[in-house]
Amino acid sequence: MALARPNPRRSLPVLAATAALVAGALAAPAASAASGTSATFAAPAGEATRTPAKTPVAVGYGGAVASVDADASAAGVEVLRNGGNAVDAAVATAAALGVTEPYSAGIGGGGYFVYYDAKSHEVRTIDGRERAPLSATKDLFLEKGHPLPFADAVTSGLSVGTPGTPATWDTALRSWGSRSLGQVLAPARRLARNGFTVDETFRKQTADNYDRFKDFPATAKIFLPGGKPPAVGSTLRNPDLARTYGLLADQGVAALYRGALGRDLVRTVRKPPVDPASGRVARPGDLTERDLRAYGARKQEPTHVSYRGLDVYSIAPSSSGGTTVGEALNILENSELKRLDQQTYLHRYIEASRIAFADRNRWVGDPAFESVPVQGLLSQRFADSRVCLIKDDAVLTSPLAPGDPRRPGRACATGGRAAPTPYEGENTSHLTVADKWGNVVAYTLTLEQTGGSGITVPGRGFLLNNELTDFSFVPVSPGVHDPNLPGPGKRPRSSLSPTIVLEHGRPAFALGSPGGATIITTVLQTLLNHVDRGMPLGDAIAAPRASQRNAAATELEPGLWDSPLRARLEAKGHVFKLNPEIGAATGVQRLPDGRWLAAAEKTRRGGGSALVVRPTGKPPVR
Repeated sequence: MALARPNPRRSLPVLAATAALVAGALAAPAASAASGTSATFAAPAGEATRTPAKTPVAVGYGGAVASVDADASAAGVEVLRNGGNAVDAAVATAAALGVTEPYSAGIGGGGYFVYYDAKSHEVRTIDGRERAPLSATKDLFLEKGHPLPFADAVTSGLSVGTPGTPATWDTALRSWGSRSLGQVLAPARRLARNGFTVDETFRKQTADNYDRFKDFPATAKIFLPGGKPPAVGSTLRNPDLARTYGLLADQGVAALYRGALGRDLVRTVRKPPVDPASGRVARPGDLTERDLRAYGARKQEPTHVSYRGLDVYSIAPSSSGGTTVGEALNILENSELKRLDQQTYLHRYIEASRIAFADRNRWVGDPAFESVPVQGLLSQRFADSRVCLIKDDAVLTSPLAPGDPRRPGRACATGGRAAPTPYEGENTSHLTVADKWGNVVAYTLTLEQTGGSGITVPGRGFLLNNELTDFSFVPVSPGVHDPNLPGPGKRPRSSLSPTIVLEHGRPAFALGSPGGATIITTVLQTLLNHVDRGMPLGDAIAAPRASQRNAAATELEPGLWDSPLRARLEAKGHVFKLNPEIGAATGVQRLPDGRWLAAAEKTRRGGGSALVVRPTGKPPVR
């Protein structure tokens, strides 16, 4: 069992509104997570669909949920209110996101689950990343010796990995949950059946994918009602997904990994059901039923670093999130960030990110296939050998060459040629949950691109991922070993960074974000804002972001782009480019008086949804 011991889009502002939303009852006693039926959760006849308003911060007792979507957060709170724990609520929230955020989350994708157990005071993790087919080779995305155009690879069966999300849910519930899969899927089943209210973010994401979605009849049927993106304010229903959730409730995840649902998925990947009149070439993949049977969500040790007396835990490879955030924190450990002016603080944060990404790109891949020096990357000694690269009166040049964590004593030495950071799709979803017992979950799940592969399994109501495009198509640096090339059954490298921070063995806060490779910098900067700069968690999430990923230019959001800080940093040698939006974080925090604070975005992606079981008012000013 993976564990570690620490060192000594629509929300409800008040409880009454939440109570009006939730109609099911988790009345059954704690059940085996392997059990099936969800009849207990049948919605009352004539139940209306209501979409609550969003609020970015909530404070109270009984537990907390923060996600990008109010219906999803409400699903999690429903489970908490009716006696479920943080694991149960996290799965319920994720399943609801599969309805309301289907372009970023769902059972056709994968993700990483980080859990703090209040009874044992241990952090445990699940790697639910998608896997390449067992037939895959390093030439997966080559045709006639040349890499496929990225867009062609994305919208194809070639890009689809074995989904890991259902196995993650099952593993988490069996290991640490108190409710069955059928029980926690009930709010999402109801939401899929009754529908949700389309907002501007959903409409825009649909419109951006119109040219792809229209070419797949099963996708167009659900997401292009009447042949066009749904109108803002309309109700979108997905009865196919409601039935699929019902099948999972009755048969468990074996329905996908060993049953009829899996057979439909494989058939779709091997012969993408494209409209013949569209002229689109959708290359087939080689996923088989054997690949589904061979899949397992992987329990593993979390990453761990100490920072300012706090214990920071995250996900280990196949994700690069935990090692990269951890290395950057180690690099900054001896900087007095709290006392620095804003210009110097941002400079050091940017440079630490640049260095950590240089090392990430060279060393991190799937540890089942690659020798990943996790302990070296996370060692303070290695960080100390890299921090000497940072000068307050100069700027490093990217792509920066990596260091060698296997030989950490060589100060400022490099370990080979530089490897730039490949593109990763930015539309993922993150949720953070805490319960009344003190258990905490940080869970990031994804399809990769907005809309994944664009291919919906006919009659099943969910989109398939394009996660295999997270592999390097060819070595990033010719002649240098690339740990992220495809391979049989291999997991592509990820940047997902679900993070739980403990103080004296108890939860201080937890956070995570979507955003492709910008996830790492979003989590890092939010953590620094909160811990070093003294911002309340909600303000730390809302603050404008910078993202440096060993690239020639550092990306800035408008709040920094339009600031006088940009000119002062440019005078030092920094190069910037504008990014309208970086990440979309959520978090929870345990307050000194025992209340929970849930925090989400104020404006990014249309704003997020923070809910608590029993609201008590505003948080204390930090």
